[in-house]
Amino acid sequence: MLDLVRQRRSVRVFKPQTIEIEKMKLLAEGLLRAPTSRNLQPCHFVMIQQRQLLDQLINAKPHGTTFFATAPLAVAIAADPGVSDVWIEDAAVAATFVQLLAEDLGLKSCWAQLRLRRHNNDLSASDYVRDLLELPVGMEVPIIIAMGYPDEKKAGHAASTLRTEKIHHERFSP
Repeated sequence: MLDLVRQRRSVRVFKPQTIEIEKMKLLAEGLLRAPTSRNLQPCHFVMIQQRQLLDQLINAKPHGTTFFATAPLAVAIAADPGVSDVWIEDAAVAATFVQLLAEDLGLKSCWAQLRLRRHNNDLSASDYVRDLLELPVGMEVPIIIAMGYPDEKKAGHAASTLRTEKIHHERFSP
């Protein structure tokens, strides 16, 4: 696990290679196995491979979604705020689980934050994607993750770049 964490990097350029069905099944299983508060499971997951939909995800918000142009897969993490008051945290845990699983399967990924982002002046990024994917009204889409085989190489962050001053023991002390 530590090796996966050390090597993981956000990749924004993907090869035009389809992800194998067996890997898709494993990614789906990983999403469903992500822990949730009180096991309420407020999240639903939409796995998107249609090029037309992937291209429309590029426009979810003004910045930070162009990497869907080369991604062969996107995973939209949707949640029902009426099911759990910590749906945001549960969605983030699922996103982290699936990104690490993707890494283990030889895939790379990049997370697109939609929560609290605008699509345009009239519509939130979450609402844009909810409408695009035909999710029920009331569902939120805080995160979409692009995945695929990388077409760029990025080494994990060197240990020397880690901000060790952010670690505190027993109490916060600057």
